[in-house]
Amino acid sequence: MKMVRLLIQVPEPIKSKLDGLREQGTTASGFIRHLLEAHFKQAPVMGRKGR
Repeated sequence: MKMVRLLIQVPEPIKSKLDGLREQGTTASGFIRHLLEAHFKQAPVMGRKGR
């Protein structure tokens, strides 16, 4: 699968937590990729509207 880059901004407290994960061997990219994959594997919620 071809990967594409995505640039995001996060608040300082979240960046600090991501840095803590890095010290444990988990990259920010890997962690965010895992969260996105888990989110999109969930069943769609009916009646929910985005803004």
